[in-house]
Amino acid sequence: MPKRPPPNAPGRPKDPEKRAAILAAAKALFPARGYEGTRMDAIARAAGVSKLTVYSHFQDKDTLFVAAVRERCDELMPSGLFLPRVEGSPRDQLVAIAHAFFRLITSPEAVTMHRMMCVQLPAGSHLPQLFWEAGPRQVCDALAAFLRGQHEAGRLRVPDPTLAASQFFCLLKGEYHARQTCGYPLQWGPDDVDRHVNATVDLFVRAHAPLRE
Repeated sequence: MPKRPPPNAPGRPKDPEKRAAILAAAKALFPARGYEGTRMDAIARAAGVSKLTVYSHFQDKDTLFVAAVRERCDELMPSGLFLPRVEGSPRDQLVAIAHAFFRLITSPEAVTMHRMMCVQLPAGSHLPQLFWEAGPRQVCDALAAFLRGQHEAGRLRVPDPTLAASQFFCLLKGEYHARQTCGYPLQWGPDDVDRHVNATVDLFVRAHAPLRE
């Protein structure tokens, strides 16, 4: 890895617009070129800033990669999606979470990144762990926290929220995601997605319905 330039002088304010431009460039280049094929100077050119500016915001390429993955997840699955709502049922909120998750995992960038994690990295690479902790782990933890709150409120029965969150997302991926990542996608329209999401949520809610005395 090339040596990074020294950071800006302490106390110098960071430009949020430049940071946003750097992240936008990173979100475009990492899926398109892969991690190893994406150079920091290419990100700087795409963002319209100097490489020194890139390093002043992100200390190295790993840090930038993690930030790009995390921001992409936040864009499609913001934290507010998991805040418990007074109105509506747990099912209603799970449907909203499910649709957001399905849009995220089936986006071209996410599919490309998934393939990169699976087949384009050398054995022992640290990148899968960085990706997992910045993306899937963050989303799963957010759903687990939501399910824990529903369990404590007696609205659902979820004794193991972490396991239940993982199972929920795996059910949503289903055949569609598996075929998409191997290049043999199902030809689904919006109605097919709605049917899949609703059926998955209904199955999950029935499995975790509160026990009746």
